[in-house]
Amino acid sequence: MGKIVLDRVTKSFGHVEVIPPLDLQIDDGEFVVFVGPSGCGKSTLLRLIAGLEDVTSGEIRIDGKDATETPPAARGLAMVFQSYALYPHMSVRKNIAFPLKMAGMAKDRIDEKVMNAAKVLNLSDYLDRRPGQLSGGQRQRVAIGRAIVREPAAFLFDEPLSNLDAALRVNMRLEISELHNTLATTMIYVTHDQVEAMTMADKIVVLNRGRVEQVGSPLDLYTAPRNLFVAGFIGSPRMNFIEGPAAAAHQASTIGIRPEHLTVSQESGQWEGRVSVAEHLGSDTFLHVQTADQGTLTARVDGEFPVRHGARVWLSPQETKLHRFDGNGLAMRENG
Repeated sequence: MGKIVLDRVTKSFGHVEVIPPLDLQIDDGEFVVFVGPSGCGKSTLLRLIAGLEDVTSGEIRIDGKDATETPPAARGLAMVFQSYALYPHMSVRKNIAFPLKMAGMAKDRIDEKVMNAAKVLNLSDYLDRRPGQLSGGQRQRVAIGRAIVREPAAFLFDEPLSNLDAALRVNMRLEISELHNTLATTMIYVTHDQVEAMTMADKIVVLNRGRVEQVGSPLDLYTAPRNLFVAGFIGSPRMNFIEGPAAAAHQASTIGIRPEHLTVSQESGQWEGRVSVAEHLGSDTFLHVQTADQGTLTARVDGEFPVRHGARVWLSPQETKLHRFDGNGLAMRENG
């Protein structure tokens, strides 16, 4: 079991409140991602759940039991950090086994659990190597293996892929997602990378200055953002925002349209502009178009779309895909 409930949890450092009163429920077996810009409080929130930071007020319940004052080691949680924190003089086998050895588990049982974890993580051939003989991705898998053998109620990941190069990040994203499907254990994952959030999560928690801006599935947040912050943070490239007469015509203070919902024509359309940058990515091309009244807009077109720098184009938004926001930045209706 791995249900975690935060009830009016706050955190202050001195007179500075970094987590205002916050309510959140994480259900057993969910893969939940905390996402937001640097300094939004996502790692602090994870550390509060882990018990590595003291709660200023409020209550944390794990499987229905008040764990607010429970020491980290007694919470039944396993944390995987950004740094691998492996013992360089120990083999992979001994690194994975270390928490079980410290708990006084019998050797034959330790060996069994280490072998099972190594099999799940494709580390069976590396058990006798030391961390210095492994790649970054393999070292991260060892750190995860050390967490797996403890059979925790939930795994807590604090930006575990940020030290890896781009290709390894993609591979490890897939491996962690497969691991979740295999273990069916609650996982809470912290990242500033909204692509990681969108591709891995069952549920995303978008944080901004310690506050929860929105909670929902990746598709919910993408298609129906609650406010301008979520709309601008979720999605790559980010949503285009337009103010002035174009927004007023839709009875809004701001309208938003995603790059893939702009139709691009070289003959006619609603907004005229010139291509300032064309980013060719193979299957897609992102056009950054400078318009007279709407500023620079980004449009996604087919990778073979014939266009060059300085080309004159017209952009037309798909009306059913427009997002309307009021003067407070709140979404005015569901978009469909």
